[in-house]
Amino acid sequence: MKNTIVLLLISLFILQSCSINSEIIYHKDSSSTSVTDIDTREFMAEMMAMTPDSLQQKEFGEIEKIPTTWTSMYDLAKKEGKLKTENPDSVKIMQKIFMKSTKDGNKLAGFSFKLENFNPEDYLLLKNFTKTEKIPLDQNIYNHWDGKTLTIDTDNFNLKSIEEAIRAKTSKEEAEKMAGMMMMFFKNIGTTVRFENTIKSISGKHDWVKQIDDHTIRIDYDLKAIYNQDTKLKKADKKVIIVTE
Repeated sequence: MKNTIVLLLISLFILQSCSINSEIIYHKDSSSTSVTDIDTREFMAEMMAMTPDSLQQKEFGEIEKIPTTWTSMYDLAKKEGKLKTENPDSVKIMQKIFMKSTKDGNKLAGFSFKLENFNPEDYLLLKNFTKTEKIPLDQNIYNHWDGKTLTIDTDNFNLKSIEEAIRAKTSKEEAEKMAGMMMMFFKNIGTTVRFENTIKSISGKHDWVKQIDDHTIRIDYDLKAIYNQDTKLKKADKKVIIVTE
């Protein structure tokens, strides 16, 4: 299944710098809910300014149709007539991934993705699903959480899912050219991690990880460090382990 709306969203990454902010909430029952907000207002303002009024509906009509309320990928695909899978695992995942558009006044300002109450089994199904359906998700959703302890694998501090989504949308030649231009696509990227329980202890340190309060951790990516191997971090433990009460 090729989802038209997802492909349109990937196009935004290719054409203009975006800001991406994610929030992951870890629940007591070992599940988690994540929301990724993608700010595209600069892209939309520039593209609308360059597009004649007579062509705006044709160029941006499909994007404008994306609902402003949370709607599952399954329902969107059915509405588009693009639902071409009956695999129960794929259907289950599509019913738990939601997206919506956001508006600034009457103007499109961005898009959001939400994974609703995913448990460890759901994340395994999601990994299989995204082998074919490339979705720009926060890699930190795959960190291990058992209801009390979160083990952050700092190897997940990357843009793998976004890069794969871009490669899936472009030709091999274009993808190779973009490999060295990823910093131009993004203004800033960060993840807020929240726990229902109070944080008891944190072991392991990383330059990008900061405790905000008794329930919150913030991860701010250094894009230069991601794409420049010569950049050295002061603290870069492979694991950051957070134990809650």
